[in-house]
Amino acid sequence: MSADDLEDALTQRTANAPPELVSRSFFFACAALSIATTIGLVVLLTGEAAKFFTFSAPLVGVEGETASVVGFLTGTTWEISSGEFGVLALVTSTLMIMIGSALIALPLGVGTAIYLSEYASPRLRSILKPGLEILAGIPTVVYGFFAIIYITPALQGVIPDLGTFNVLAACVVVGIMIIPMVASISEDAMSAVPEDLRQAGYGMGATKLEVSTGIVVPAALSGIFSSFILALSRAIGETMAVTIAAGSQAKFLNPFNPASYTEGAQPMTAAMVELVGGDITGGGLAYRSVFAIGFTLFVITLVMNIVSDVVAQHYREEY
Repeated sequence: MSADDLEDALTQRTANAPPELVSRSFFFACAALSIATTIGLVVLLTGEAAKFFTFSAPLVGVEGETASVVGFLTGTTWEISSGEFGVLALVTSTLMIMIGSALIALPLGVGTAIYLSEYASPRLRSILKPGLEILAGIPTVVYGFFAIIYITPALQGVIPDLGTFNVLAACVVVGIMIIPMVASISEDAMSAVPEDLRQAGYGMGATKLEVSTGIVVPAALSGIFSSFILALSRAIGETMAVTIAAGSQAKFLNPFNPASYTEGAQPMTAAMVELVGGDITGGGLAYRSVFAIGFTLFVITLVMNIVSDVVAQHYREEY
């Protein structure tokens, strides 16, 4: 019997042992439950959102009350009382918060990761990294009140005409929230870069900064980019902090106009909270719009994660 045949026989025997069968079945059940939950959520969103549009049957108990797919996707006015369901008024606010928080969190998060990975001593790293993880565990509603009590007044000192509820404060607080995610995942990716690459850089006469930014960061680029997408997905899906900080006035704003960030707005998640918490009919069009918004949000997040996987695979380095 060859060495390969012996190894295969031992592996098969181990796999068929009772303890291995039990553990394998348990882990398979965990994986199957995760997949089943995901499928269930997708089916729920798809089915309920389909009832919102004109290509579905009329809503139960509300004869003939439906919405147009085109009107929903291209409309710029979101006004439940007048029957206007233009989701772009909500999408633009969500994109503004994502862009603003990214401008804050991505550079600060990567800078923090570089410091933890390349400059901090092991003892200091053991203190700072758990501190970042504690920051990530603070309830989001606390961040929302932090924005109202501290961030907005600070911004009003710079921008006197800034209202109590505004997109800029929401961007700042969400940016602070996602810094730990960017820093932690990016630091893990940088720490996984082989030490030989660093030593090769030092051997060529490179400085610490040149090794950190010219060797370590490019080598860990796939992990860093994945942290960006995960953090931005968190920013898009954030609910309580943006509901408190940005307000509840749905507007169609220009994400690329700096003046728009001083206005109050209503992101997609805040609109869902308002609809669910309001006095809406269980089978009415307003109730079904919650699922339509949720499905739109799901599609945006799904596309972002697919792009993240493609880019991560393209820049992945194997050592």
